[in-house]
Amino acid sequence: MDIFIQAASLALDPWAIGAVGLGTLVGLIFGSIPGLTFTVALALALPITFSMESVPATGLLLGTYIGGMTGGSVSAILLGIPGTPSAAATVLDGYPMTLKGEASIALGTAVIASVFGGIFSLIVMIVSVDLVSRMAIGFGPAEIFALVLFGLSTICGLCGGSMLKGLISGVLGLMIMTVGLDQIEGVQRMTFGSVNLLQGVNLLVAMIGLFAVPFIIEACVGDMEAKNARVVRIRAQLPSAKLLMGRFWLMLRCSVLGTGIGAIPGTGGAIASFLAYDHARRMSKDKQSFGRGNLDGVIAPESANNAVTGGTLIPLLSLGIPGDPATAIVLAGLMIHGIMPGPALFLNHATEVYSMYVAVLVAYVWVLGLQLIGIRLFVHVLRIKRELLAVVVLILCAIGAYSVRNSAFDIYAMGVIGVAAYVFVSLQVPVTPIILGMVLGPTLENEFRTAVMLSDGNLNIFLHSPIAMIFIGLALLVIVLQSISELRVRRSIQQKVNS
Repeated sequence: MDIFIQAASLALDPWAIGAVGLGTLVGLIFGSIPGLTFTVALALALPITFSMESVPATGLLLGTYIGGMTGGSVSAILLGIPGTPSAAATVLDGYPMTLKGEASIALGTAVIASVFGGIFSLIVMIVSVDLVSRMAIGFGPAEIFALVLFGLSTICGLCGGSMLKGLISGVLGLMIMTVGLDQIEGVQRMTFGSVNLLQGVNLLVAMIGLFAVPFIIEACVGDMEAKNARVVRIRAQLPSAKLLMGRFWLMLRCSVLGTGIGAIPGTGGAIASFLAYDHARRMSKDKQSFGRGNLDGVIAPESANNAVTGGTLIPLLSLGIPGDPATAIVLAGLMIHGIMPGPALFLNHATEVYSMYVAVLVAYVWVLGLQLIGIRLFVHVLRIKRELLAVVVLILCAIGAYSVRNSAFDIYAMGVIGVAAYVFVSLQVPVTPIILGMVLGPTLENEFRTAVMLSDGNLNIFLHSPIAMIFIGLALLVIVLQSISELRVRRSIQQKVNS
C-alpha cells in the first residue's frame, strides 16, 4: 500500500500531470491528421524525455499513445478520412452520422466509448497482467494466422449488398500489400523493375488515398450548393446518459475483445476494431442500418481499439514484448530511463509500474476533457465550404503522405490509389475491404509462412492446435452464414419483382 501511495504522489505531481496532458494533446492532434499518426508523435516525443525524470517521461509517452489512438476518430467522423488505421472501421457509420447532422453525437459517443474501453483494459491489466500475458504468449504463428484469418472473414460483413464486390476489394488489398520486397526471403514481388516500388505501398498512404482523394474529387465537381446545403444545420449536442447506458453491454463486450486482441503481439487496433464492428453488426436486430449511421457502429470499434492500449501494455510490461511500433517506442523510452520490462519488473520497479497505471488513468481523464470541450469546436469545421475544405485536406494529406517515408513517390501513389477508389465508389464497390486486406495481409502471410517453416512444410500444424482450429472454424462459419443471408435477400427481392 505504501508503494502505491508513493507512486500516486509521483504520478499526480503537477509536472507529471502536465506532461501527460501535453502528450495527450499532441497525440490527439497527430492522430486526427491523416498520415501523421501517434507513432510519428511518439518518435518526436521520445528525445524530449531524455532530460526528464522517469515518471513524467513515461507519462508523456503514454499520454501521446493514448491521445493518438483516440484522435483518429475525429477526422474519421467529420470528414470520412480515418486519422489512423484503427479508426478505419469508425468511418463506416461515423461519417454517415455527420451527413445526417449528428456529428457531435458521434464524436461524443466515440470519446466516451474510447475512455470506457481504455479504463476497462487498464483494470484488466492491473488485476490479471500475469495470467493474460501467459495466455497471450501461448499464441504461436499458427494461432495468430487463424485469428487473423477470422478477422479477414469480416470482409463478408463489410461488402454491402454484394459479397462478390466485397471479396474483389479484399483480394485487391491483399495483392497491394504483396508489392515490394518479400520480408522473409528478400525477393522482389510485382515491382516491374521500379526502384520506388521496392519499398512497397505503405498502409497509411493507401488509406489516405482511399478515403481522402474521393472526398476531394467529390468536393470539386458537381453542384456545390447541394453539397454545402447538407451541413448548414450543425447541432453541438452530446449523447444522453440513457443513450449510452443502453449500449453498456456492447461497450463491455467490445472492450473485452479489444483487450484480448491487444495482448497478442503482432495484432493491433485495426484488427480489434473491425472484429468489434462485425460483432456489433451481427448482434444487432437492425443489421441493415449499419453503414448508414448506426451509433453501434461507432461505439464498437472505438471501445475495442482503445481497449487495445491496455492490452498491448500487458506483454510489454510482463514480458518485454512490444505488440506494435508504437509500444516499441514506449519500450525504448522505458529502457532509456533504466526501467527494464520483464518478469522482474514488478520486483525492481514496482513504484514506476504503479505510477504508469495512474498515468494511464490521468491520460484518459485528459482525453475526455479535451475531446468534450473540443467537440463544440470540431463540428464547426463542417461550416467551411466543401471546396475550401477540400483544398486544406489535400495539403494536409500530401504532407502526411510525404512524411511517412519522406518520399515524393508516396504522394503519387496516394493520388493513383485515390482516383481508383473514386471509380470504385462510383461503381458502388466498397473500399473498406481493401484497407482490411492491407492491414491483415502482412500478418496473415508472415505467420502462415513462419508456421509452415517451423513444421518443415507440414500443414498439420494448423490441425494440431485447438485454438487455431476454433478460429478457422469460426471463419468458415461466418462465410457460410453471410452467404446464406445474401441468398435469402436476393430470393426475397426476386419474389417481390415477380409479384
